[in-house]
Amino acid sequence: MDVAELHKRAVEEFMSRLDAVGDGWTKPTPCPVWDVRELVNHVVVEDLWTPPMMDGKTIDDVGDQYDGDVLGDDPVGIARAAAAAAVDATARALAAGRTVHLSFGDTPAEEYAYQLAADHVVHGWDLAVATGGEAEMDPDLVEALAVWFAEREEMYRAAGAIADRPDVEESSDPQDLLLQAFGRRSTWSC
Repeated sequence: MDVAELHKRAVEEFMSRLDAVGDGWTKPTPCPVWDVRELVNHVVVEDLWTPPMMDGKTIDDVGDQYDGDVLGDDPVGIARAAAAAAVDATARALAAGRTVHLSFGDTPAEEYAYQLAADHVVHGWDLAVATGGEAEMDPDLVEALAVWFAEREEMYRAAGAIADRPDVEESSDPQDLLLQAFGRRSTWSC
């Protein structure tokens, strides 16, 4: 699967879980510092950052315009609009072979798209288990992201971007393995 399709499908995975939120915006999530609203806000902020970053802007150019709660009174509507803009911007940047100016240095748009896709899939699972939604993720996405992440896991962990692997018996299920790599217990429940 090409990276634009991977990113698009990962965003769709996350967005499909929003319908299960209902009135559960304050429920806890597997990310102990975030409730459901804060988790969704985090992903929507990433989607809002995506178009300017994929268009060549720097972090300084974007500044603090997406700090705080961006969800307002219509969190699902705002999330959907931000996701659509992020998917479009990512597809354009990938087709153009752009470079993205991230905090840790210039990065090919393809690498940034993988990072975004992984966040959407893992946080889509977080959202699903927090709200009682569908927790089974697209197996093609899980496989592609597991291959991509295998070489990056220790770098992410050393940078503090992911939690330690949980102390659980290692599973043979590909989704469980990906979640463990990202510091999640696949058996989490609130």
